[in-house]
Amino acid sequence: MSIDKIYASSEIGTLRRVLIHSPDGGIGKIIPKKAQDWLYEDIVDLDTMRAEYDTYIKILLHFLDPEKIEDYNKAKALENGKRMGFLKPDKEGYFKSDKVVEVQFVLSQILEDKNIRIRLVASICSIEQTSYYEQETLLKMDSKALAKTLITGYLNTEERFVFPPVPNLIFTRDIGVVINDHLLLTRFAREARYRESLITKYIAYYYFFKGDITEWKKVIELSEEEYFFLADKDEQAAIRSTIEGGDVMMIAPRHLLVGFSERTSLTAIRALIERLFTKEILDKVTIIQIPQKRDCMHIDTIFTMVKRNCWVLYGPYSKKGISKTRKPQLSVDQLMNKEANNNEDESITIIQYNRKYKENNYRSPYEKDQLDYLEDLFTQICREDFQCEEEMQFIYSGGGSFPDNEREQWTDSCNLLALKEGVVIGYDRNKKTAEAFKTALGNDFRVIKAQELLDEFDKGTLEAATIENTLILLPSAELSRARGGSHCMSMPLLRDEPN
Repeated sequence: MSIDKIYASSEIGTLRRVLIHSPDGGIGKIIPKKAQDWLYEDIVDLDTMRAEYDTYIKILLHFLDPEKIEDYNKAKALENGKRMGFLKPDKEGYFKSDKVVEVQFVLSQILEDKNIRIRLVASICSIEQTSYYEQETLLKMDSKALAKTLITGYLNTEERFVFPPVPNLIFTRDIGVVINDHLLLTRFAREARYRESLITKYIAYYYFFKGDITEWKKVIELSEEEYFFLADKDEQAAIRSTIEGGDVMMIAPRHLLVGFSERTSLTAIRALIERLFTKEILDKVTIIQIPQKRDCMHIDTIFTMVKRNCWVLYGPYSKKGISKTRKPQLSVDQLMNKEANNNEDESITIIQYNRKYKENNYRSPYEKDQLDYLEDLFTQICREDFQCEEEMQFIYSGGGSFPDNEREQWTDSCNLLALKEGVVIGYDRNKKTAEAFKTALGNDFRVIKAQELLDEFDKGTLEAATIENTLILLPSAELSRARGGSHCMSMPLLRDEPN
């Protein structure tokens, strides 16, 4: 499969290409009173965050583009260990990988086209209500500087902001989702992230699909339905179409999981299901309604997949944590009512739609097909989607014990990126969850800090291609405070088919 294509049919197929964005200068300029407006809980130390993220980049390069590691070691020697141009997308010596793809770098590439530059700058200046003078100033900038300013909001030459930063762009999972050979462009629930959508749209059409109109049919964009524009303000809030990538998992070749959360609306989910089934892109969509709470903003803050028979999840929302009777399965109409939309209790509702049941509004008529718990869903995926009969393994945040389960879920213990089946990246601060991996999976599963792994790579005693059954722990003092883990910090563009 060509490396310049996009394709992902699972969460665990070997990762070949990924979109990332390094912490940029806009993050370092957030002041306390604006932190929550920009969806941060606190201000962070940018230098520390960058050092931690650089470790993440190096791990990705070893697994996805090992030829760049030799170049990195040369650059490190030349620059005496400082954060070098090799890791900074606006510098001449940037590594320019086509496998570990950086948002800011590819944005600078497409801005070389005068027509794209004019259209994108005009669009961003419009939503940010920037003056015509500022727009002309931006258009005169070189592409690298312009790409940096469009993301950070900061004009370095004049040392001032022209519009707000978009500090959440480091969470590239949210900006788009590859569904088989299609690309879903998301719609953010918070105004602080609107500019990210615009930037992603231009990257999708002019970088991923290279301006090829015949390929644009593979881009899925959702829009507001007609009645939205005639509704009053309160009605619009209830029916707004929003969907974020942390709520969308391409879990198996013909099966998509979608979270109904505080960030993803049922209006958008219904439209997405109709689009996917009509185009026959896949056969099954499972909606997982989760509590609309800040600590579980997306489904990937509650669970992610390690192997086809192994998942890490947040105990209080699982079979293990819920002792009360589950509420009955709800219809779409019932989910749309106010009570269901304000789901703030500790329960989760699972609803499945299958293309083969079109005459029954895509719902199974059989009671046996109803699922009550997350573990039931994960077992179904293992058995039906992967034809796997191995024993199921469930690893619970914080080892499943209070208060470690809540503390570590808050710092993204359940938010892991699979580099390939059984090899995942997490955070080193989630110690109890790491211990739970060892307990559940035994001595055949290795837990190792990222720097220790990099040291083994440097010594030549280990190669990324040979690694199996491993949890890699990133340094996370500052990264975790931004409220997203390695799953959030990655947008898979190309994965191998799962075996």
